[in-house]
Amino acid sequence: MLIFTNYPIAALLVICVAGLLPVAFARERVSRDAAFSTFNASIGGRLLSATPHALPCFSNYDGHAVTPDPQACSAVQKGYDFQAYRSLFYGNTMSGAWEACLTKHESCLLDYTDPSNPLAYNGTECNQGSISEYYLEVQEASDVIAALSFSNATGIPLSIKNSGHDFFGRSTKKGSLALWMRNLTSLGYHEAFVPTGCPSECTSYQAITAGTAATMLDVYQFADQHNVTAVGGFSTTVAWHGGFVMGGGHGLLSPVYGMAADHVLEYKVVTPDGQFRIANKCQNSDLFWALRGGGGGTFGIVLEATSWVEKQLTMQVANYTVGYTSEEAQEFYEIVVNNTVKWSSEGWGGFVGPVVGYYMINPLITLAEATSSLKPLSDFVIATGGNFTLQTVPSWMGFFNAHPGLDIGGVPAVPGSRLIPKETFECAEGRSELTSLMVNNPSVNVLLTPPALFNASANGTSFTPAWRCSLWHLAGLSGWNYNTTTDEIKQTFETVHDLAETMKTIAPNSGSYFNEADVYESNYEESFWGENYPALLKIKQKYDPNGLLDCWRCVGWKGQSSENFECYFDLF
Repeated sequence: MLIFTNYPIAALLVICVAGLLPVAFARERVSRDAAFSTFNASIGGRLLSATPHALPCFSNYDGHAVTPDPQACSAVQKGYDFQAYRSLFYGNTMSGAWEACLTKHESCLLDYTDPSNPLAYNGTECNQGSISEYYLEVQEASDVIAALSFSNATGIPLSIKNSGHDFFGRSTKKGSLALWMRNLTSLGYHEAFVPTGCPSECTSYQAITAGTAATMLDVYQFADQHNVTAVGGFSTTVAWHGGFVMGGGHGLLSPVYGMAADHVLEYKVVTPDGQFRIANKCQNSDLFWALRGGGGGTFGIVLEATSWVEKQLTMQVANYTVGYTSEEAQEFYEIVVNNTVKWSSEGWGGFVGPVVGYYMINPLITLAEATSSLKPLSDFVIATGGNFTLQTVPSWMGFFNAHPGLDIGGVPAVPGSRLIPKETFECAEGRSELTSLMVNNPSVNVLLTPPALFNASANGTSFTPAWRCSLWHLAGLSGWNYNTTTDEIKQTFETVHDLAETMKTIAPNSGSYFNEADVYESNYEESFWGENYPALLKIKQKYDPNGLLDCWRCVGWKGQSSENFECYFDLF
């Protein structure tokens, strides 16, 4: 039991892990600031206050005059565009979109094209936006248990931030108590891991246990040191066992080795009822299933997880740049579309697009086979003025060091996406529609990352089954800058939604990726989880009967009418 003792006797608040006391009494008599003050005392004074990361550049903060700090402002400007820098601080997100309260036009942004541009901050008001005023750097399970008890007793919502890459604003929430997971970066290697509580004769795995905040780069380097390969994403700063894996988690190795969620063997998690649990196939198996694709910030707050790893991989890697004209785009996308089924059957993963770049990798075939397989593509690229290289790389780390993924931060942007099933490529009409879509939307990216060849166990994960029968994850991205008006930002969301709906007409019976979908995805339960949604909702209600963890279009979402979502536009 936690007893907060610095209230007046009449307002004494006693909080139990299981959820105690007269909650209404607490809400009526305890002010918000007093509640935070008492919580701070209960955790040894570790509650931190947060302001927007770019505040040192501004002279007005939430309507009040403040003194700029030129030295701190200069540091912010130098690191503003870099994810590795932004990840060091709580008061921002990777893109900047969800630092703002969009409906109120409250933000504190610099010009991402030139962070030193004084027009962004001279004479401009910096607002708190959606950044929580108070946050706790989580160190252990007791911190999470205390925060859940606090939220349950006071009605103050929680938000959970890990690496800050969330495209839906789920890691920020205006007025919330924020839990920042950044300290949980432990790494451990197992030569023969058996999930806790499982019989010793069960299959053992080469595996890595990682704190929920351990980044892709940290994990990849650690795996390489042990001569193994971790299956993850393509950004150095995304947290491997955070929302990435809980939403499914795809990458260049996924076509052969499956989604990141396929690899998870065990979670250590605090559920909203205040219980620390180990979830695997042998205990809390329903929770384990839900966490393997049901989404982050929903079923519990994960502290660490263990995932099995692959052997060291030798890969064929193609890297190319495009030089074709707009008139030649039709031929380029016809080549990509018409070869997708063949390439997927051979084990190719890849990115094709202006944001993600142009890569193809294959861990299954020889260099000679790769050369033959990609000849239609290489011939076109070279003939139209591009560059094409193909080589054998001895490890995933060798590839990743040369192509360390995206490290662009500070650009407010939102995605729209759709999974494109194999059947679309098997008919002339589908291929024609896809080619036309790509030609007419040159900013859309093709990600050859669905697990086309992976032999998944039946119903082993909870993300939409549409991943299993798809060959493309098709994604568009649109953004804005510091001086974009509210109406223009709203129009950006509408444009992205319309693009996602166009993708949906090509693949109406498919789904979308929970972590990278349209923020206003229609019929989101079906799109994100398909037939798995009813079971996920039951699990949510079992472990979170009071709905303490509530996030935008997550399982069990309370809906846009909740005051927790006042910063989202009411579009559809």
